[in-house]
Amino acid sequence: MGQVSRRAFALAALSALTMAPQASARPGRRRAVTEMRGVWVATVANRDWPSRPGLPAAEQRAELIAHLDRAAQNRLNTVILQVRPTADALWPSSFEPWSQYLTGTQGASPGWDPLGTAVEEAHARGLELHAWFNPYRVASHADPTRLVATHPARKHPEWVVTYGGKLYYNPGLPEVRAFVQDAMLDAVRQYPVDAVHFDDYFYPYPVAGQTFDDDAAYADHGGGFARRADWRRDNIDRLVRETAARIERIRPGTQFGISPFGVWRNEATDPFGSDTRAGVQTYDDLYADTRRWVREGWIDYIVPQLYWHIGFDAADYDELVSWWAEVARGSRTSLYLGEALYKAGDPAQAAAWQDPAELSRHLTLARNHAEVRGHVFFAAQDVAADPIGAMARVVADHYRQPAVPPR
Repeated sequence: MGQVSRRAFALAALSALTMAPQASARPGRRRAVTEMRGVWVATVANRDWPSRPGLPAAEQRAELIAHLDRAAQNRLNTVILQVRPTADALWPSSFEPWSQYLTGTQGASPGWDPLGTAVEEAHARGLELHAWFNPYRVASHADPTRLVATHPARKHPEWVVTYGGKLYYNPGLPEVRAFVQDAMLDAVRQYPVDAVHFDDYFYPYPVAGQTFDDDAAYADHGGGFARRADWRRDNIDRLVRETAARIERIRPGTQFGISPFGVWRNEATDPFGSDTRAGVQTYDDLYADTRRWVREGWIDYIVPQLYWHIGFDAADYDELVSWWAEVARGSRTSLYLGEALYKAGDPAQAAAWQDPAELSRHLTLARNHAEVRGHVFFAAQDVAADPIGAMARVVADHYRQPAVPPR
């Protein structure tokens, strides 16, 4: 973050958290709370924002500002904005086209700078702005001709794998790994974002009966590995390590965080795993060794998506909080917990999610673990709707005072 923008952000945060300087020495003065209070703003498929593609620029901007205002009103302190949902951009990028989720047409300029505006307006409200990128997803369909003609995936079809009805960049190609870093870190060069944020998509989630075809890449680049799974994990490890190093070179002090699926491995698979029976394990299915990233200190923070209720048999929230706290203990990586606000009040979900106090109980339980330094809620539209008042209950029970995010 540049010196001027960092100073402006710090002043905004302090004005929201403190009284006049001369009051700070008064006996009994409450110290500022330090914890992550975040919300994801998903743009893929217009999940949270913009509400639909093709809105006029003024309406897009107004909707974005409303999400920032709501975060500040709820005494959150961090907004995680998805700025590269499908190998595209929500800023003027020289690497990839404008996102179709803005105008409805990939490559068409929306007439304004969403990421630049988001950073400026978030900082003006004392909020951090974390730029959220999806590294390898190219499209949520399988037709390359639907991509704009100038799209890198059309210029380099050898980079692309079709799998599960979608298009992905192949993580096993060194040139792909270099390109996606260049494309993502272009935003870090241009804007004083507070963090680079990855979600849970590395190699794609398994699709029954289908094979991710990386035979040629493995033949060319996997010679040092007896097992393809180990080679795939090494590809993702390299992405993580290289991205961290490049962030530090480009804009020192910018954080790097990842929000993986909440189960690394089940205990039945690995004695170091959690007492869970999840159908997906990030180590085996997404080739993401999330436990290692924390233990090695490769990332600044991790937000496992613990999208299950307390007492859920296959993946108990309580068990997973304890497991992740043990993983983070003694590491340099901050642990935040991803919370499934979107499930609260959904009639398709379990009975626990019909209770507006379920999420509040999550925060109460997590406070038994010193390693847990905050929570992030999925997602912004659910903060706005809050059908059974679950978010309002969290704010009333836990967020009565402002807080600064950990650094």
